[in-house]
Amino acid sequence: MLLEEDRSALVSQILNASNEIFKLIKPRIPFEYLSSDITVAQLRLLIVLYCDGPSTMGSVASQLNIAMPSATGIMDNLVKKGLAGRSIDGKDRRRVICRLTPAGTELINRLWIMGEEQMKGLLDGLADEDLEKSAEVARLLLRNITGNHHKPEAANGDKNI
Repeated sequence: MLLEEDRSALVSQILNASNEIFKLIKPRIPFEYLSSDITVAQLRLLIVLYCDGPSTMGSVASQLNIAMPSATGIMDNLVKKGLAGRSIDGKDRRRVICRLTPAGTELINRLWIMGEEQMKGLLDGLADEDLEKSAEVARLLLRNITGNHHKPEAANGDKNI
């Protein structure tokens, strides 16, 4: 078992390497995404809707840890851009349901595919043994995220991430 200071040093090494990787792959991001008129706040809201599906405005605000009026303002701009839509809940007219439009879904899909292609490029350059280690690290991280610390077989088939 690692001492806390050794564990902390390893985490720092991983974070430093991750930062360097990010800096090196940034130039590979297509210009259209860097010059997009989508703000970080708008992208965060789109990702919440992409991951969770249609959600109430209150749920979106809560997940983003922002006030409801702020979430409403961000959503207003996404609706104007045609990336998201909203409707009134048929059972409770006070509830507003937010959802991605096909254009919003397509935007997030393109970003996701771009990220997958970058990751594939990084993994393609690894030796077989290093690729196997990387796969094990990915399984361990997934298991940690999903809370399946004692059920490694459950992490392998998890499609929620």
